[in-house]
Amino acid sequence: MKTIAIIGAMPSELADIRNMLGKAEIKHISGFDFHVNEYKGNKIVNSCCGIAKVNAALCTQVMIDNFSPDCVINTGVAGGMDKSVKVCDIVISTEVLPHDLDPHFLNDYPPYCAVFKADERLIETAEKICSENGIKSHRGRIVSGEAFVSDSVLKAKIQADFSPHAVDMESAAVGHACFLNSMPYVSVRCISDNADDDGAMSFDEFEKIAAKRVAEIVLKMTELF
Repeated sequence: MKTIAIIGAMPSELADIRNMLGKAEIKHISGFDFHVNEYKGNKIVNSCCGIAKVNAALCTQVMIDNFSPDCVINTGVAGGMDKSVKVCDIVISTEVLPHDLDPHFLNDYPPYCAVFKADERLIETAEKICSENGIKSHRGRIVSGEAFVSDSVLKAKIQADFSPHAVDMESAAVGHACFLNSMPYVSVRCISDNADDDGAMSFDEFEKIAAKRVAEIVLKMTELF
């Protein structure tokens, strides 16, 4: 039996996964609730970390320390950044990094790495499931920062500086924590908005649809890992 960790920032990003898994054993550790289920021969541990990078990093470390997972999957919604990415498409991280921190501070000081690579097997698994279910997916860079991007000027700057496919507030922190623990991870995000001046309106409209779509993909991934 393998242990697979799933981390989402908001309750809505985990609601469908929890409904599909059914009643869980809940363990409260270091301020986080970890829902533990056995599902199709594996142990699934999921937790709502809260929004932004500090919450995500803390939750990932507590998850790794207490459950020793075989891999970590970060799930949820994100803003589209590449022109090829449309609302309700899936972006599968090839790598993650913060967009609101000069990479120099991570490259020249611990952990001596500013870009955190995702696990190829997990990437391929997510792609396979999307393909089999007729869902448009993209491999690409996901960047994270301490703000909901809903401004076209800021979006343009992030695009120019980092060339990402998607932007969120947690993936870079999950990847950073997994890098320090030599833990395979991937971030699988469904696009809920275009991270521009219409971002807030689009997010409200598509959040539930996007969250349900990515939840179904992530749960299917646990069956193949």
